[in-house]
Amino acid sequence: MTIMSKKLWREVWRDNTLYLMMLPAIAFFIIYRYIPMYGIIIAFKKFNFGMGIINSPWIGLENFQDLFRSPFFSMIMYNTITISFYKLVLCFPLPIIVALMLNQVRNKYFKSSIQTVIYLPYFISWIVVATVVYVFLSPDSGVISKLWADITGSKLDIMMNPKYFRGLLIFTEAWKETGWGTIIYLASLSSINSELYEAADIDGASRLQGIFYITIPSIMPAILTMLILRVGYILNAGFEQIFVMQNAMVYQVSEILDTYVYKTGFQQGNFGLSTAVGLFKSIVGLTMVVITNNIAKRFGEDIL
Repeated sequence: MTIMSKKLWREVWRDNTLYLMMLPAIAFFIIYRYIPMYGIIIAFKKFNFGMGIINSPWIGLENFQDLFRSPFFSMIMYNTITISFYKLVLCFPLPIIVALMLNQVRNKYFKSSIQTVIYLPYFISWIVVATVVYVFLSPDSGVISKLWADITGSKLDIMMNPKYFRGLLIFTEAWKETGWGTIIYLASLSSINSELYEAADIDGASRLQGIFYITIPSIMPAILTMLILRVGYILNAGFEQIFVMQNAMVYQVSEILDTYVYKTGFQQGNFGLSTAVGLFKSIVGLTMVVITNNIAKRFGEDIL
C-alpha cells in the first residue's frame, strides 16, 4: 500500500461518519443515474422485447439516421428550440426579479404571505393546470371565452389557435414555476453582508443603486449557475405541460422532441429511435453546458 493510499484511508476513517451520511446519495446516483446508462445501447440496436437488450441485433447509427431523415425532424427541432428559448428568455429572469422585489419588503408577515401565494402553483400538477386553463379558455364553454364573446361579439380561441398557443405555454410556465425559482435567489440574498448596504447608505446611494451595485453582483454566481443548468436543458421544452395541453389544432407549433419520443416509444413501440432521441438530447445538453460555462469564465465567473 502506497503512502498516498494510506493517507487516503486515514482521512476516510477519520471522517467515517460523514462518508456514511453520503452513502444514501451515492447509492441513489449509482442506482438511478449510472446503472440505467446501460440502456443507452438500445439506441444502436433494433430492440426486441423477446430477445432482450443484449440479444437484440446491432444496427449501428440507423436509429439516428431515421431520426434526422424524418420529415418531422425539422419541425420538431424548431418547435423544441423555439419554445425552450422563449421560456429561457421570458421565464428565467422572473424569479430573479421577484426575489429582488421580495428582498425590499420589510414587513415579514406580508413578505411571507406573498411568498406562500407565489409558491403554491408549483405544487399543482400540470393535469390540474390544464384543466383550469380549459375551464377558463375553452372556445365553447370557457368562462373568459364566454365573457369575451358577450363583450366583443367575437369568439376567443386561444387553446386551439396556433398563433397564441405558445404564448399560453409561456404564461402558464411563468405562473407555475416562478415562485419556486425564487427560493434559491432569496437564499443567496440572505447571505449578503448587511454592512455593504449600510456603507452604501452612508455614501448616499439610493435603493436602486444598492440593487445594481451590491445585490445583483452578490448573487451573480447563483444566477450564472442556474443559467448554465437551464441552458443544459435547452432541448427540454416541457413534456408534461405540452402533453396535457396539446391538441390536434396546434400540433404544428407544439410537437417537441419529448412528445415525439413518447409517441414513437410507447405508442409505436420503436424504443431504439426514442433512445436515440434521448441520447441526442443528452449530448446537446452537455455541449451547451460546457459552452455556457466557458463563456462565463471569459467574464471572470468560474462556475463549474
